[in-house]
Amino acid sequence: MPTLPNTGVAEVIALGAGTARIGSMPTSIVTGGAGFLGSHLCDRLITAGHSVFCVDNLETGSLENIAHIKDRSFEFVQHDMIEHLELPDAVDFVFHFASPASPIDYLRIPLQTLKVGSYGTHNALGFAKAKRAAFLLASTSEVYGDPQVHPQPEDYWGHVNPIGPRGVYDEAKRYAEAMTMAYHRQQGVNTHIVRIFNTYGARMRPHDGRAIPTFLRQAMDGDPITVFGDGSQTRSFCYVSDQVDGCIRLIESEYHLPVNIGNPNEFTIAELVEHVIRLTGSRSEVIHEALPQDDPLVRRPDIGLARRLLGWEPTVELEEGLTRTIESLSRTATATVTGGQ
Repeated sequence: MPTLPNTGVAEVIALGAGTARIGSMPTSIVTGGAGFLGSHLCDRLITAGHSVFCVDNLETGSLENIAHIKDRSFEFVQHDMIEHLELPDAVDFVFHFASPASPIDYLRIPLQTLKVGSYGTHNALGFAKAKRAAFLLASTSEVYGDPQVHPQPEDYWGHVNPIGPRGVYDEAKRYAEAMTMAYHRQQGVNTHIVRIFNTYGARMRPHDGRAIPTFLRQAMDGDPITVFGDGSQTRSFCYVSDQVDGCIRLIESEYHLPVNIGNPNEFTIAELVEHVIRLTGSRSEVIHEALPQDDPLVRRPDIGLARRLLGWEPTVELEEGLTRTIESLSRTATATVTGGQ
């Protein structure tokens, strides 16, 4: 397993047929690339002809998410972005997706969440500057907090509790946005900021605490479906292929301020549960628990800017996306059972 010969340089593990780089390809770095969304981004970039370094410390990501990638233009780099990153290759694009993204994770590891949002973003931006690469920050709709403006446009500054339990994630991303804009304005880095709204699809961890994977796991296992509050709070759910498409369009644009990428179709949590029960054929009962502190009551993106700027809007409706996700979970469960016999 080759190790690059510099202090703080990551360990490179070739998961494809070899480690040779193809010089004519654009080269992309995806931090957090072994996570749910990052792994789908790696897939799309390879399909588009990119050579890809997938950088992840595996705190919340998993090698299982990228084990299917056999392309020789792909390499996995085990590295924590809190530490300085060095890689020898020329790089064209840096996609900075490294961060816990589930309440379960950032409540479990609050300091690491703050560090990857601050030190990690600093290191990723410094790397992009050194390589003269375009940079995309994966920010979040959480920067809007529990919004008092609905739907949320990019010029809304948000309503965030900075010292609440969710504040470590919200403020880490708000700080990361500020740093990204500072690198653009002062250092001339070609930066972009995507504010990601709730995204779902294959490879979501069943126990990551977010609504769709939790409800699907509970329904498919026949367990009670746990709804926080009365289920009247709303969310907007974007299928992963649509989200990845928006991110790629954004980094290829000339726009540097934040852009919302999400599905503007809004559903109550109760409506989501109804979809899940119907599509899975589950007989699970629904139980209610107290709403967590600072949990947003509404969430819906204004995607007018993405439509005008990128020609982007989502194409996968919730029912189709849930059906695809359920089919993926069923295949995974079948493969696990078969492999264990």
